[in-house]
Amino acid sequence: MTQTSGDTPRGLGFAIGAYVMWGFLPLYMKMLSHVSPLEVVAHRVIWSVPIAGVLLILLGRTKDLRAALGNPRMLTMGCVTAGLITVNWGIYVWSIAAGRALDAALGYYINPLFSVALGAIFLRERPTAAQLVAIALAAGAVAVLTVSAGNVPWAALGLTVSWGLYALCKKQLPIGPNQGFMLEVLILLIPALCYVTYLGLTGQGQFLIGDMRTNWLLLGCGVVTAVPLILYANVAKGLLLSTIAVLQYIVPTMIFLVAVFVFGEELGQARMIAFPMIWGALAIYSMSMIQKMRAARS
Repeated sequence: MTQTSGDTPRGLGFAIGAYVMWGFLPLYMKMLSHVSPLEVVAHRVIWSVPIAGVLLILLGRTKDLRAALGNPRMLTMGCVTAGLITVNWGIYVWSIAAGRALDAALGYYINPLFSVALGAIFLRERPTAAQLVAIALAAGAVAVLTVSAGNVPWAALGLTVSWGLYALCKKQLPIGPNQGFMLEVLILLIPALCYVTYLGLTGQGQFLIGDMRTNWLLLGCGVVTAVPLILYANVAKGLLLSTIAVLQYIVPTMIFLVAVFVFGEELGQARMIAFPMIWGALAIYSMSMIQKMRAARS
């Protein structure tokens, strides 16, 4: 990955555009809460294909995609990342529909700390003492929620683990981010089409059977899925990693605010303890990473 010597207005624009779209995504998904999560995920796949395809044609990158489709190893890796992103999308859509948007926010808050743990386990990256403290605080927050509710916050942890593993595997995929996204949705396209067709034939689906508003919302799933991912794919070329690390908290913060002030989800005593613990952990983690990068540059 090529890193710039500083932040650029273009990179900042791409980042804010992607993160704000992801932050407002719960509002869109809430309007589809009457549709089963699997059907929503299927439409996210189907309608992302033409958008991602047009982009690759405009960029002249279709040759890379054809090479990936003809490479068994790369195709296998693409299947793994496609499976992980499907799980992540499914849990996310279910969380919003089920009134568990706060769990989604928690999952994405924890994710950077989980990525540090994955780096230590699989990439032999040594976490700093501050990062270990941050991870311990995050684990403590999960423990508080588990003891209070009497069960593990599976939705939050599912989002954390699926996205963390997705990012780890995606890092090993030797193909550009736009081509990689197209590869993933192409792999998922046939299962998605088969599932939507089955729902239609059995009268269980909503597309072309439900009201016109639902039809347009399902069609729009391609835009709200592909556009922020495409914007994000160009972020690293125009921003310092330390800037990206701070900006990424825009998404869970917006989800948190939407959950509390728009959806009316209750924080409760346990969450009022757990979320500040997570915020404290992220503050420690971010400061540690920024200091480490400054030391490396100097």
